[in-house]
Amino acid sequence: MKSAFFSQHGGPAAMQYGDLPDPVLRPGEVLVQIKASAMNRVDKWVRDGWPGLKLELPHILGSDGSGVVAQVAEGVSAFKAGDRVVINTNIGCGGCEFCVAGQDNLCSQWQLLGETMNGTNAEYVAVPERQLLAVPEAFPLEQAAAAALVFQTAWHSLITRGQLRAGESVLIVGAGGGVNTAAIQIAKLAGCVVYVVGSDQPKLALAESLGADVLIDRSQEDWGKKIFQLTQRRGVDVVVDNVGAATMMTSLRAARRGGRILTVGNTAGPKFEIDNRYFFGKHLSLIGSTMSTRAEFATVMGLVFAGKFKAPLDSTFPLQDIQAAHNRMEQGEVLGKIVLTL
Repeated sequence: MKSAFFSQHGGPAAMQYGDLPDPVLRPGEVLVQIKASAMNRVDKWVRDGWPGLKLELPHILGSDGSGVVAQVAEGVSAFKAGDRVVINTNIGCGGCEFCVAGQDNLCSQWQLLGETMNGTNAEYVAVPERQLLAVPEAFPLEQAAAAALVFQTAWHSLITRGQLRAGESVLIVGAGGGVNTAAIQIAKLAGCVVYVVGSDQPKLALAESLGADVLIDRSQEDWGKKIFQLTQRRGVDVVVDNVGAATMMTSLRAARRGGRILTVGNTAGPKFEIDNRYFFGKHLSLIGSTMSTRAEFATVMGLVFAGKFKAPLDSTFPLQDIQAAHNRMEQGEVLGKIVLTL
C-alpha cells in the first residue's frame, strides 16, 4: 500500500512516500481505506524522536483518519464494506480495569495511532471495531478527520476534567492550534466568556471567527497584566494552557483564587520551574488529561456532525507531498488543521 513514513528520525526531509506491506487484519478488527488523514503536533515529535522512544522502523505517522470500510474480520458486526467511518485514535486494550469501567483513555496498555503504532498516513489501517464511528453520508470526510483528535481532547479536558460551567470565564493560551480552536468552540457552547491570547492578528482573527469574546495580542502587550486589568484584578475561572514551559507561570498568575489550570500538552517544552506559592496561596488546581473516552468521542463527534463545531482547515496536501506538509507544520504559522488526502 502507498504510505508516508520515516526510516530514521529527523526533520521534514526524513519523510518518505512509497510502498509498505498492507496491515494484517485480526479478529474483531476493521480494515479502513483512508481518504483523509489530519496532522497533529505529535507527528513532528515522533518524527524528530526523543530519548527512550522505541519504534519499529519504518514507522507510519498519522493519528487522525477517516475513510470507508474495505474489509471486516471475524467477530465484527457493526460495520460492513463501504461504510463511511472516522477513527478514534485513542486505542485501549478493551480488557483492563479502566477499559471495563469505560475509562479507556486511562488504559494500562494505552496506545495512540501514529505514535506507538503505525498510523493513518497510508492507504489502509486496521483498527478494532470499537474505535470506529459512522460518518453521516453528506458530511465531508476531511472535516471528520480534522476534528477527531482535537475535539475529543478538548472536550474531555474542559467538560469532564475541568467541569466547565455556564457563566465562567475561560482564558485560552494560543489561538491557532487544533486543540485550542476546539476549546474556544466548546467553551462558547458551554456558555462561557472566552479570552484568547494569540501571537499575531491572523491567529486572533481565526479565534474571533470561532466565537472568542476578548482577543489579546501577546506580541503587543503583556497578556498576564492585560487579563488582570480586564477582570478588575480578579483573574479568570479557568486557564487552558497547552503550551507549557513558556507560559505556565503567567497562567498561574492569570487564574483567580480557586481557579483551575487545564493542560493536555506542552508545545513549548515539558519541563519548567513552578513557584508553588501560587498553588497553595491561590488555592489553584492543575488538571491534566489525555484524549477522551469512547463515549465522549461519540458525544463530541455527534456535535461536529450536527454543525455545532467545526475544525478550521489550514491547508490540504496529497499524501505524496508529505514533505511539503511537514514543512508547513514546521513554520509555526498554521491556522487550524493540515489535512492529507488519499
